[in-house]
Amino acid sequence: MNKLTLDDIKALEARHVVTTYKRQPVAFVRGSGSRLYDVDGREYLDLISGIGVASLGHAHPGLAAALADQASTLLHTSNLYYHPLQGQAAARLTKLSGLARAFFANSGTEAVEGCLKFARRYWFTQGATARTNFVALENSFGGRTMGALSVTWDEHYRAPFQPLIGQVTFIRSGDVAALEAAVNDRTAAIIAEPIQGEGGIRPLSQEFAQAIGNVCRRTGTLYIADEVQTGLGRTGYPFYFPVLGLEPDLVSVGKALGSGVPVGAMLMSERVAAAISPGDHGTTYGGNLLACRAALFFLEQLMDNGVLEHVQAVGPLLERRLRALALKHPVIVETRGVGLMQGLQLAVDATPIVDGARERGLLVNRTNEKVVRMLPPLTIEAADIDRAVEILDEVFAAVEAEVHA
Repeated sequence: MNKLTLDDIKALEARHVVTTYKRQPVAFVRGSGSRLYDVDGREYLDLISGIGVASLGHAHPGLAAALADQASTLLHTSNLYYHPLQGQAAARLTKLSGLARAFFANSGTEAVEGCLKFARRYWFTQGATARTNFVALENSFGGRTMGALSVTWDEHYRAPFQPLIGQVTFIRSGDVAALEAAVNDRTAAIIAEPIQGEGGIRPLSQEFAQAIGNVCRRTGTLYIADEVQTGLGRTGYPFYFPVLGLEPDLVSVGKALGSGVPVGAMLMSERVAAAISPGDHGTTYGGNLLACRAALFFLEQLMDNGVLEHVQAVGPLLERRLRALALKHPVIVETRGVGLMQGLQLAVDATPIVDGARERGLLVNRTNEKVVRMLPPLTIEAADIDRAVEILDEVFAAVEAEVHA
């Protein structure tokens, strides 16, 4: 097979691929650990990990061996039949989260979608058929399917596809009065990310998390913790909702769970699970043998082979280095995040920083327009964090010099 150049790849996509993505001008063909290599063999230090997905880094030899073994054994049978891996993966997830049961999907978006469905199903089963509404937060991002999009705040994503599922009331994170006013006897659930990802790496405050818990207990409203980005070690904790004292009825997970293999899951309390009947939800691919094998391998590495402890060691290093960077460069307004989920709030658009970093061999991400987001592999080494911050230092210096020129 002839080697394709970047221009070849771009031309082929321009003819045949729907152009919903504004891709950056690079094509990757190989990876190793925290590094990616493009079609020309150039090396990049990866601090975005496929948007938090390549949790064990790239081309992890143990994961590759497990997937090869599963592919040569049995990939898929559908959910018409049992297989030995889905129950094992569910057992690990429920033990980690404290929830009772799991339902497997193909992505985080599907997990959010399923949580919304199951919340409505719960109230339908109770006979409260009018409890169909949701409360979500400004700067939230649930995904791009119709239900998940409905609890995504940014009007840019929502407007072309209205009407979405309703009613969804968006309130400002931290506004306890607005929260209490928004929840009523028609509210099925409150959905909130413990740390907003796409919305700019914005953690919930302890006070607001407590308010969510109080409102849910007082009104019976369900709480959905969207842990697609925060969950499974990203913050140095298996999940972040217990750190905030939250007790969700439903939890959405995805991204890190498959280390690059598409898999998501909805975790739920026993009272929600008891309201669900056969046929209420389904998926052809969800929880197949390949996806569950990937999930089991990742969970084993996270909890039994030191990955969580590694995040707890290197996460604070990344935080310290970024705080020092912010003190040096006035264009950085604030640093936010926990563990290996970090964002730099800028006074200017983040695009020149992202572009400048990529040109110097570092991959970071722009989100919420003025935020540089970092979601490195959970296995990233301290030396790579040091090198990444050195490159960012160079980029900020160059951008600031250009502004003052």
